[in-house]
Amino acid sequence: MPDNIIIRDNVAVITGAAHGLGAAMARHFAAEGMQLSLFDRDEQALLSLSEALAVKTCCTVGDVASNEDLQTLYNNTMSEFGRVSLLVNNAAVNTGAGPWGEPGLWLKHLQTNLLSAVTLQYLFVPGMLSHDAPAAVVNLGSKEGITTPPGNAAYSAGKAAIKVLTEQLAHELLQVAGDRVTAHLLIPGYTWTPMNFPGMDEKTDNKPEAVWTADQVIDYFKTCFTNGDFYILCPDNEVTPEMDAKRIAWASQDIIENRPALSRWHPDWKNQFDSWMKNKR
Repeated sequence: MPDNIIIRDNVAVITGAAHGLGAAMARHFAAEGMQLSLFDRDEQALLSLSEALAVKTCCTVGDVASNEDLQTLYNNTMSEFGRVSLLVNNAAVNTGAGPWGEPGLWLKHLQTNLLSAVTLQYLFVPGMLSHDAPAAVVNLGSKEGITTPPGNAAYSAGKAAIKVLTEQLAHELLQVAGDRVTAHLLIPGYTWTPMNFPGMDEKTDNKPEAVWTADQVIDYFKTCFTNGDFYILCPDNEVTPEMDAKRIAWASQDIIENRPALSRWHPDWKNQFDSWMKNKR
């Protein structure tokens, strides 16, 4: 079960580890005594993070869109540690592509945000299953992959696919491993990270009031993960769990009610959505 995975001497693999949520995870896991295999394309930041952690680390520099680099990550991890208890597919980009955007942009985006997770599951999950010990996969989703707001089709589509992929993974793992090897979908809220605030300096810039810090997200994640939650849906200082629930419910009912696509943002439905959100029930 997940409650005995983030513990001393277990090994965690984290992609996109040099900044933001990945770096916060690395610090939190290291504080629990976990050994870490860290992956990022920012070599300087990755090595700086590794040097600040008081645990054994293995650093691999590369791009998650490259299958060769992911294979190197796997090879380095197995050579250094021989086993993995936790795989965190965290790396992502939010660069946009529209519904009729250039296919090459879509491919690059999906290679980073979706297919890298597929590749790493292919590489690491068989070993997790073969070891007689608890293990887990955590994939980073997004609320944009659930309510799919307009404006960044490639990102929403990729994160929607990550949701489905992780749901399928969780079900298949249950069939073959019971609750020994599990999968979890971490869905951050609005977070103070370079993904949302390019060029930010966490040490000197003022954090907007609406956002959570990366550390708040990881604290929330650890509690829910230890409890065995599959959907780890994080609030922030602006959006409450109740607001998230109502937005998700409205989106799911678009099909049932045969509304226009993305009715929450449709001019003919805006007033009804606003009333729905104000209703206490």
